[in-house]
Amino acid sequence: MNHVDTIQETIEAKEDELIELATDLVEAKSVTGNEVPAQNVIVDRLEHLDLEPDVWDPSADDLASHEGYFETSSYDDVGYEGRPNVAARIKGGDGPTLTVGGHIDVVDVTESEWNRSPWTVTQEEDTLYGRGVADMKGGLASVLIAIEALAENDIELNGDLLFQSTIEEEDGGVGGALSVLERGYVPDAAVVAEPFNLPNVGIASAGVMYFRVTVPGKSVHAAWGHEGVNAIGNAALVYQALEELDTERKAHIDYEPAYRANPDLEGNVTNLNLGMIEAGDWPSTLPAEAIMKGRIGWPPGESRAEVRAQIEDAVAAVAKEDSWLSEYPPEVEWFGWQAEPHEIDSTCEIATIAKGVGEAVTGRSGTYVGGNAGLDERFYTLYYGVDAVSVGPDGANLHGADEHTTVTSLKETALTTAVIATEYCGVSA
Repeated sequence: MNHVDTIQETIEAKEDELIELATDLVEAKSVTGNEVPAQNVIVDRLEHLDLEPDVWDPSADDLASHEGYFETSSYDDVGYEGRPNVAARIKGGDGPTLTVGGHIDVVDVTESEWNRSPWTVTQEEDTLYGRGVADMKGGLASVLIAIEALAENDIELNGDLLFQSTIEEEDGGVGGALSVLERGYVPDAAVVAEPFNLPNVGIASAGVMYFRVTVPGKSVHAAWGHEGVNAIGNAALVYQALEELDTERKAHIDYEPAYRANPDLEGNVTNLNLGMIEAGDWPSTLPAEAIMKGRIGWPPGESRAEVRAQIEDAVAAVAKEDSWLSEYPPEVEWFGWQAEPHEIDSTCEIATIAKGVGEAVTGRSGTYVGGNAGLDERFYTLYYGVDAVSVGPDGANLHGADEHTTVTSLKETALTTAVIATEYCGVSA
């Protein structure tokens, strides 16, 4: 019996442990900004494996000079104190080093939308429901089970295996993956257990930026409204201009990997969304200011500077055509997420190994996908020259109600991760 068969047998025997670990992680509520409850579960599991976890709070001061740094919204709200990253090194030989793992934080829920409890795991036959069970605590549980399976079968790798559980990926990952890399955990390749539906392999991520547009008006009592200027009306002009920009961009921007696994994304690989507006404080008063906040996402092919210029130019153009706004122009500011897109060559070693192993494990054909969401993988490629792929379980309703994955895909993720490690790092004789 070869090591693949023995690893598979071990993982199959650990099915209940895998579900229990995923449940413990989901129940340890870790919405971005409060990751420590779930990190404590990770630390306990690593110590159970006789590993020595490295646990630290990131430092914005230490990261601020890095090219990939920006001040995340969660850092602005609560800082980094008491928000630890966790890493562990499983020593191997002098061969190539591989990072495995992912992020521990999840987005919050609107409980009224859920048909099941979001803060535990509900199992219905092969399906597991719960916030983060797919994105991506289930993947983290699978990775830990993979590490345990290697250890229990006395499989020693020719290179170090680095495990990491990072914070704030949902908010940009600066205090998470970037902090881990800056701490010295720089591998030769990385496999992140994002829910990319094995055997698909993620090779790209989207650029993501947040912005706010402050639109001026002139405040007066509504009874004398003719003497004022309603900032909400002005904001509507800006909104329409940005909607038109979004339509134009969708018409000419194409990136096939973004819709290989989801044909509905064709024609929608870039998106500009105005998701918040704040204006006014009294029904009888014309508001003097309206503030709109938005997000733009786009696939590889444009820089942050190019995309910023398009939005700023669209706002400036609509202001130029309006008598009030031409004299009192809106202001565009950039905050929070400011991530460049990234992509790796699908013919690189870790990508081809990951796809081949995933297909062998699942018995299905996969493809190379990505480019429609911001991911931590970009830090490896853009700033450290490391190829990083996304290899993880099935996932549905990510960030939405009744998020779910399957037991089968979690076991497949565990086996795939373990076998990738043996093939990439090599196994000691």
